[in-house]
Amino acid sequence: MRERVKQREGVVVSARMVKTVVVRVERLVPHPLYGKRIRVHQRYKAHDEKGECREGDRVLLIESRPLSKDKRWRVSRILKRAAG
Repeated sequence: MRERVKQREGVVVSARMVKTVVVRVERLVPHPLYGKRIRVHQRYKAHDEKGECREGDRVLLIESRPLSKDKRWRVSRILKRAAG
């Protein structure tokens, strides 16, 4: 039985590379002692084949095979365009 493909949702923070975007993914985790939910983030380099992502866009990432030293994700689709 195949495992489901991992997905992440985040905001493009850099679109300066060719066919690559840097996406910041935030999630809420409970503090280990106090239980208050803390916002933590992680940055992923993702493959953007058509180069249509811009900074500020909200995108959906899907896990893929290693595409380069750092890239392990692909942009599935743009969920919301950045204003402007």
